Amino acid sequence: MKNIIFKELKELTRDGRFKIVLGISLILLVIASITGISQYKKNNEQYVASTNTERTIWETQGDKNPHSAAHYGTYAFKPKFALSLFDYGVTKYTGNSIFLEAHNRNEASFSEASDQTSLARFGTLSINFVLMYLFPLIIILIGYNSYTKEKEHRTFTLLKSQGVHPVKLALGKWFATFIPIFILTNLIFLTIGLVLSNLDNLAFFSWSSLLTLFASYSFYYLIITTLTVLISMWSKSSGMALVSSLMLWIVFSFITPKIATNVANTNHPYPSKLEFESRIIEDRKNGLDGHNPWNEAAKKLEEETLREYGVDSLHKLPFNYAGYRMQKGEEHEALVYQKHYAILNDIALNQNNTYKSLSFVSPFVPLRFLSMDLANTSDNLHWKFTQAAEQYRIETQKFLNYDIKDNAKVGERGYKMKADKFKELPKFNFTPPSLSQILKENRSNLLVLLLWFVFPFIGLIITSKKL
Repeated sequence: MKNIIFKELKELTRDGRFKIVLGISLILLVIASITGISQYKKNNEQYVASTNTERTIWETQGDKNPHSAAHYGTYAFKPKFALSLFDYGVTKYTGNSIFLEAHNRNEASFSEASDQTSLARFGTLSINFVLMYLFPLIIILIGYNSYTKEKEHRTFTLLKSQGVHPVKLALGKWFATFIPIFILTNLIFLTIGLVLSNLDNLAFFSWSSLLTLFASYSFYYLIITTLTVLISMWSKSSGMALVSSLMLWIVFSFITPKIATNVANTNHPYPSKLEFESRIIEDRKNGLDGHNPWNEAAKKLEEETLREYGVDSLHKLPFNYAGYRMQKGEEHEALVYQKHYAILNDIALNQNNTYKSLSFVSPFVPLRFLSMDLANTSDNLHWKFTQAAEQYRIETQKFLNYDIKDNAKVGERGYKMKADKFKELPKFNFTPPSLSQILKENRSNLLVLLLWFVFPFIGLIITSKKL
């Protein structure tokens, strides 16, 4: 088997087509790496500067009415995660900051895509694009004729007559097809790790996450390698093997994802922005308004509060009722937003599940989801960020309203919170899920990738014995 591997690799080094394709891929990787590093540094510097500036603005407001400060608001910024340099995921389209203010839950804004020209529709070159789309093509170029060339050159009979074990022959060609791409992938991920570990202000870089990404892509290449060699076994000519392998690559990488996207959007459509906002407005009308002490819900809260404290007048309460009422109004509005955004999240989950249901057609699908999750650039990560920002918004409103409740005198107009107290509000901090949690959430994707390897590999062994 060792002799077979060396013989195949020696032939590969003499193949000019392989050198050309490899050279083009490496040039694209270098370009993607340079532009990716430059973009990451720029975005990360903007994140650090924006976070510090916004916090400074918040802490230097001076003496101010807490509710005025609540409407003045602040921003929550999404960190620029280290591995986003490798896989951009959906980050260019989801926005990177959320304005946090009283009474409203805002969507993320200032996405990179909104600042780009119309040329952006042709796609962005990234490291994972080269690894996910072009490296499988290199595998096909290496292995498409691994068996057909033996048939066409009439050396297959000679190999059998010399007593070469069919399984060892198959494994030798299988290893020879996989080894070049495995070495390249090793070098690329090692370079990425060294570059990332030497960047300043790096957010959440983890060698374990990078190694898991490396293992995921390597496993995907094992699948492509197995299928390529298997197709070569089944084919009567090298031309037929090449066309069949390329068709499989097209189905995996382009056709299946496009069909999955269309099916998911058709079966689980999002409501229009107008419809979504109308539902929220309707629900807010039917609940407590913190600014209106005369609506039905507010009067009911007043009666319950007086009864709870055993007094007959708001002036006799041991706190400022106006601040208490505004906080209860905020809590009602937060529940309304939670309800309707949960509906949106359910739609997103249903779309993703529909997409993943076609994983049996293409191993590209589970790898795509796994790669984005490990790089912290998926829609799942963005949802977690928006949830954390909303929780911080609620805590901020509570911090401000309770200052009125605890410190403002009943009926006092023009109350102002001391400037130093703004510094007591904790800073917004978002931590992505741990590697173990990501792998737990991707168990189905890992299982599908495993099955995509096991069954074709068994077919490879069985077919090699039959030849």
